[in-house]
Amino acid sequence: MKMRRTTYAAAVTALSAIAAITGCSDDSDSGGGRKITFIQGVKGDEFYISMACGAQDKAKELGVKLDVTGADKWDASLQTPVVNAVAAKGPDAVLIAPTDTAALRQPEQQLKSRGAKVIEVDTKLDDDSIRETSISSDNEQGGALAARTLAQLMGDKGKVSAISVKPGISTTDARLKGFETEIKKHPGITYLGVQYNDDDPAKAASIVSSTLAANPDLGGIFAANVFSGEGAATGIEQTNKTGQLKLVAFDATPKQVEALRRGSIQGLIAQKPYDIGAKGVEQAVAALDKKQVPKSIATDLVAVTKDNVDQPDVSKYLYKGAC
Repeated sequence: MKMRRTTYAAAVTALSAIAAITGCSDDSDSGGGRKITFIQGVKGDEFYISMACGAQDKAKELGVKLDVTGADKWDASLQTPVVNAVAAKGPDAVLIAPTDTAALRQPEQQLKSRGAKVIEVDTKLDDDSIRETSISSDNEQGGALAARTLAQLMGDKGKVSAISVKPGISTTDARLKGFETEIKKHPGITYLGVQYNDDDPAKAASIVSSTLAANPDLGGIFAANVFSGEGAATGIEQTNKTGQLKLVAFDATPKQVEALRRGSIQGLIAQKPYDIGAKGVEQAVAALDKKQVPKSIATDLVAVTKDNVDQPDVSKYLYKGAC
């Protein structure tokens, strides 16, 4: 966040475009008559595309119909009408990545009130009374892993800053908490704090430039989500700091991996979105079958570097642009 994420809006302008982008829509009638909808945090983000791939594969395996939708931008005011439209269709269950820890409470409550089982994937509300379960990476642990990785890259000394989406997103807030807690354990590193880019890569690039102007000796940056990382990498290249200014970013999209190979990103904290999507459908079906489901499920992360990116046990974590 992915909270967290804008989109390639020009390429994705209607719900029907989901199939073309994800490559994993299912137009056939599924067995059992059960209908599940996956509401992405934002369309066009490879993290959510990979999650949709896992959800679609599991839906086919379990014989349920899955629809995928989402807003064109990471914005609670845009996601809310999408949720309301889904609620009006009366699905049996909904997988949702809420874009705000509080603002999506009422829309999610509407889903539950209409009989849908609510499974929160990736992000979650502060209020746990609506969802059956939440499935996400251990984001606080991931932030700590990012801090350790960045500190090692910097030789445990120098100035670092962070770039994130906005406050009030469960995943990126947890990543920052983990990062800030861990970076304090490295006395040779000075933490300059976090700046927010509203999930705009261009703004993230601009933040890099302005931070460097104020701190020419800046040694490292932590980017808390996809577009923060992609934008920060662009900013590093634009300021001719490739290889000098160390960047560790969350997620592992194709564009981020390309930047890793070029050297403008030194480390990626990869999640397992495919597994999150698959587990989301699995738990939705279990809840519909009136089986007990765990209140939360955590999935793994891995630090990806230029040295290990092609190793099979690491490359399997890289995100997909299509199923």
